[in-house]
Amino acid sequence: MNHPPPDKTPTWARFSGIGIEYAATLAGFALVGYWIDRRYDTSPWGIVIGSGLGLIGGTYNLVRQSLVAFKKLGRGNRNSRDDQARHGSNRQ
Repeated sequence: MNHPPPDKTPTWARFSGIGIEYAATLAGFALVGYWIDRRYDTSPWGIVIGSGLGLIGGTYNLVRQSLVAFKKLGRGNRNSRDDQARHGSNRQ
């Protein structure tokens, strides 16, 4: 079987990238909302809705990427002895 090469990116770089993407998503949606407010004279609703969408989208992306990074670290496995005993597995 061919396995993909291991990811050589340092852990700190992966997690800092997630934070930067969160901030960029929020800022991008807020800027679009600001542009809508200026263009259509809908102040403050464009920036409020844009910021809300940015928070929702950024949080979704943050959780999704955090779960992927967590699994890559090998800590996402739930194969503890308690789980094995509960399911009747004798493997350790």
